[in-house]
Amino acid sequence: MASWGKLTFAQKKCVTATGKLMQRTGMVSDGARIGMAISGGVDSFLMLKVLTIRQAIMPFKVELMALHVNPGFDPTSHRPLVDWCAEHGVSAHIELTDYGPRAHTEENRKNSPCFWCAMQRRKRLFELCRDYNLTHLAFGHNADDNVVTFFMNVVQNGRADGLSANEPFFGGNLNVIRPTMLLDKKTVIKAAQQWELPVWENVCPSNGFTKRDEIHEWLRSMWRTDKRIKNNIFNAITRQQVDLTSKKV
Repeated sequence: MASWGKLTFAQKKCVTATGKLMQRTGMVSDGARIGMAISGGVDSFLMLKVLTIRQAIMPFKVELMALHVNPGFDPTSHRPLVDWCAEHGVSAHIELTDYGPRAHTEENRKNSPCFWCAMQRRKRLFELCRDYNLTHLAFGHNADDNVVTFFMNVVQNGRADGLSANEPFFGGNLNVIRPTMLLDKKTVIKAAQQWELPVWENVCPSNGFTKRDEIHEWLRSMWRTDKRIKNNIFNAITRQQVDLTSKKV
C-alpha cells in the first residue's frame, strides 16, 4: 500500500481529477519547482495534500514549496501549516504582513479591501517565486471558483472569462497553475475532512460580504431547486476554460 494509505472515494476523486487536468494541460514537466499558495483555507490545504501525493506518482521529478503570506489579522494563525509541513517534509516560506488591516484603512480609498489585499499578496507571491527560482505558482481554486469568476467577469467587466488552468507569466518564466480546478467544492470539503487537514477560519472582517459572495449566492438560488442547472453551468464553463489551456496534439 502507498505511504498515504487507502483513499476514500472523495480523496481518490481529488487525486485522479487533479492528475487528469495536469496531464491534459501539460501543467508541469521534469524539474518543475512548484510554489503552492496556501492561505490556510480548505481549498489550498486540499491542494497541498493532493500535490504531495501526485508528486510521488509522477514519472518525473518535481519540487514542492508551500508559500503562505499571512494578511495580518491573526499573527499566529499559520501555526498549523508550519507543523503540517514539518511533519510531511514539505519546504515552506511563511511570512507575516499587514496587508489585511491596511486594506481596511484610508490608505486604500479606491478599491475594495479584498481586491487590495489580494493584489498585495499576489504581488508578494510573485516576488517569492522569483527569489526561490520557482517555475510554477499553484493556486487551489476549484470548479465553484471558476464558475463564480466567470459570472463576475460577465457582470462587472463584460468578459466571458473564467480562471485559466495553466497560464504563463513574465514571458513564460513563471506559470500560474490551478491543478484542482476540476473539483467541486463539496468534494474538496469532504476529502479535506477525511484527511483531517488543519484548516483555519478566515477572520477577515470582509469575509462573507464581498461581491464574490453575492454572486455565489445568486447562483445558488438558481440551482437550489434543480441540480441539472448547476451541472450544466459547471460543465460548460469548465470545458471552456480547460480547452483554452489544453495541450495541442
